[in-house]
Amino acid sequence: VQLQAFGGGLVQPGGSLRLSCAASGFTLYNFAVGWFRQVPGKEREGVACNSRHEGSTYYLDSVKGRFTVSRDTAKNTVYLEMNSLEPEDTAVYYCATRRNHCSRSVLEYDKWGQGTQVTVSS
Repeated sequence: VQLQAFGGGLVQPGGSLRLSCAASGFTLYNFAVGWFRQVPGKEREGVACNSRHEGSTYYLDSVKGRFTVSRDTAKNTVYLEMNSLEPEDTAVYYCATRRNHCSRSVLEYDKWGQGTQVTVSS
């Protein structure tokens, strides 16, 4: 049972990246998938969360209109499409899962990917 987050990198301001969260050993179908980010010295914050159970996706206010979550059921993967990236988006990004519903609390997610670095800089 494993989650892998990957796809980070260095991008210029205004650029785009697509992060992937791939699951193995279990299916993401019945899980809410959250995306989080963390910078050194700060708490991990929720960026977005998609719940098929609720039929909804939630976004941090600062990323609304720029970030989009999507699922590929066949590939058992969830994506975070990030556009119009800003230096403030620089962080290590993680994906995590919990049953059915999204939650704002990192403590309520029980499976975590290893994190992928996103750096937005000119």
